[in-house]
Amino acid sequence: MTTQDELKQKAAFKAVEFVESGMVVGLGSGSTTEFAVKRIAERLKGGELNNIVGIPSSIRTEKLAQELGVPLVGFETHQEIDVTIDGADEVDPELNLIKGGGGALLREKVLAQASRRNIIVVDESKLVPKLGTNWALPIEVIPFARYTEEKFLCALGGAVNLRTNVDDTPYQTDQKNLILDTNFGRMDDPYNLADQLNERAGIVEHGLFLGLTTDVIVAGEGEIKHLKQNELSPPKTQK
Repeated sequence: MTTQDELKQKAAFKAVEFVESGMVVGLGSGSTTEFAVKRIAERLKGGELNNIVGIPSSIRTEKLAQELGVPLVGFETHQEIDVTIDGADEVDPELNLIKGGGGALLREKVLAQASRRNIIVVDESKLVPKLGTNWALPIEVIPFARYTEEKFLCALGGAVNLRTNVDDTPYQTDQKNLILDTNFGRMDDPYNLADQLNERAGIVEHGLFLGLTTDVIVAGEGEIKHLKQNELSPPKTQK
């Protein structure tokens, strides 16, 4: 593994320490979360955990969990999640996030909002002073509304790029929607931007995860940091 992969694995393994027998576990998406899913499977097979069920945030995570023997359920049987483990593209000092680099932002936010505890696993390169420092904001739109939402996002000052596959065809989410990666630069008021995006009918979801994170596990050279929301000033809540 690369050094970065080793850091991701360390942080993911630390997050899995908070999973207990009998829990409903939200399984996020992305390379970091895959380490967590594999670790959960190892603990199940080793007898350290039992009676665990997972709710996956993407088809890719679902397939991985099935291959590893992690039991899965849906919201039809469990409407509340004990703990969700997921990654992020950026984390600001208030533990707000940009997510969606892997394209699963809609289901990931559903899991986050249904969870008692949201544990985000990152390496230290994902910590930023303000959201938008390094990443454009993924915005999921229905295909019908693509062009009108592009115009709207440009009017807000964003630089819009349609996400595409390697063959230049439009990328589609698990819900068959499109993603407009929109660069707003560093965000002074992500809550205001989220409110404006939430008002648009053609926007299914966006990658601003505000006031939803309880813990962030950060892997850096030689140490793992555990950042907790309850140790910060009370966060605002995303509408």
